[in-house]
Amino acid sequence: MYSDFEIRQMPLSVKSCHDQVEQFLAQSGLRLEPVDYYAAIFARGSDVMLGGGGLQGDVMKCIAVSPGLRDEGLCLMLISHLISTAQSSGISSLKVYTKPSNEHILASASFHTIARAPEAILMENGYGLEQYCDYLKSLRRPGTGGIVVMNANPFTLGHQYLVEQAARHVDNLYVILVAEDCSQYPYSERLHMVKAGCRHVPNVVVCPGSSYAVSAATFPTYFLKKIEDATSTHIMLDLDLYTRHIAPALGATQRWVGSEPSDASTRLYNETMKSHPGINLVEVPRTGNISASRVRKATSLQAMQGLVPGTTLPHVIADMATRALLAELDATPKPGLVDRHDNGAHHDMDYPLMSKSIEALRPYFVRLALMGYSATLPAAAGVRQVGLEAERAMLAATGGVNTHKGALFSMGLAVAAAAHQACLNHRVEAQPLQQSIVALASQLTAAAGTHGAAVASKTRVRGALAMAQAGYEDLFDCWLPFLEDNLHDDNVMLKTLLLIMSQLDDTNVYYRRGAQVAMQVKEEAGSLLRNFSIAGLEQMNRECIAGNISPGGAADMLSLTCFIHTIVR
Repeated sequence: MYSDFEIRQMPLSVKSCHDQVEQFLAQSGLRLEPVDYYAAIFARGSDVMLGGGGLQGDVMKCIAVSPGLRDEGLCLMLISHLISTAQSSGISSLKVYTKPSNEHILASASFHTIARAPEAILMENGYGLEQYCDYLKSLRRPGTGGIVVMNANPFTLGHQYLVEQAARHVDNLYVILVAEDCSQYPYSERLHMVKAGCRHVPNVVVCPGSSYAVSAATFPTYFLKKIEDATSTHIMLDLDLYTRHIAPALGATQRWVGSEPSDASTRLYNETMKSHPGINLVEVPRTGNISASRVRKATSLQAMQGLVPGTTLPHVIADMATRALLAELDATPKPGLVDRHDNGAHHDMDYPLMSKSIEALRPYFVRLALMGYSATLPAAAGVRQVGLEAERAMLAATGGVNTHKGALFSMGLAVAAAAHQACLNHRVEAQPLQQSIVALASQLTAAAGTHGAAVASKTRVRGALAMAQAGYEDLFDCWLPFLEDNLHDDNVMLKTLLLIMSQLDDTNVYYRRGAQVAMQVKEEAGSLLRNFSIAGLEQMNRECIAGNISPGGAADMLSLTCFIHTIVR
């Protein structure tokens, strides 16, 4: 019978496939949700879709079969295909959220229910939950236990206060971190922040998170008739899983939360827990106006005074460095440089590749910030080693394309120096930061074989190291004040770039086109700054593309200026 049917992958990036799947699901009262992979069943030789299902990570979702064919075993055929596809990707245990009425179908495919709510059930076909609970049991200590579940995006003084208060009332406090990785701060960074921020409380055990803390990222609402039902169903599933599996594994009898005055979903979650018969909830009033969202919205390091512990500051600094690189990339239109509109004078780079490069560099900015967060300035040799590892990661992510080598050098020095100053004073001021950059750079020797080194050997133009050893005088004396004086201007990033281009001896331009063209670029940038217009920028971009001119050094300095602005303002 199954030989009459075939399964085809449906690439949802193709509009016709996306529309076909969306329309098919709608016929069953379902919604299409984001998936990594989607497959559909067809009768051989036909383009009429008879069934479909998708995978997002280790979760099966958006599964449906035409009503008249549900007894044909097509659902099991589809599920078997999805299991096989997941296994080929290294996923041994799958989860599926479905209606309770579908429980028997999935049970016949070796799925078992691990959490239950009136409108939905959560099932899995492996032993992932059992293994996670066994791991939690290995962390369990004798005595009374309490649990705090947090996202910590990032870890604030409010989180720390909640932990300290809860730890006073139990023998052991287990802090479980939400594992979903869709936050501004990745899971690995959040885990490090929580561990560092709780280290002074001896009876705290930080437990690595798992996919069994049901999250908005993985919870599919496609089978719920009303989208507003999603939150309550999500909460009930999460609490059922928590009370029947997670809390017993740790021997915890109390759940601790902070009060939530603003976020409606979190407040509903807390209220639901209060009335749940299996949970002894303790709510700690929030201390001051401290929240992770307020930290994320802060536009400067000083704005975070009194919001985060010192152990979080290195991660904040690394995040600001990453966002500065993204801000430079997003500035559009830029002459000769990759932006949201075009690739500038580059044939091997585009916006997605540059974004991928920045993402690859982020963990190394974290390492540099953690290395710098010390009362003594880190050894330049250690900074250089991390920089070399970051460069290799960048090249691996970009297929060998040098997207951010110059930016990595200047930003890496500034990140380590800023973290050092933050450790000393819990804030960063311009002059001490500049001095720390000089102290670090003075320990380094110029790299051979770079475009900048080739230009410096033939001209009097300073390379990247010489600029760092001089403390980026133009940046601190001119470019930074200009940026800060023009924050009210929507085009401040583009105007700051033109200012930098008009003053910087850009080794990228020198290497590509020589001294005469480099001087012409400086003059044109200065003229355009004095008579600024977007049309003028677009015209200069066309000229740079035609002339193979890329002011990459100016782009590096723009991102560095943006970063230092957020650090010292």
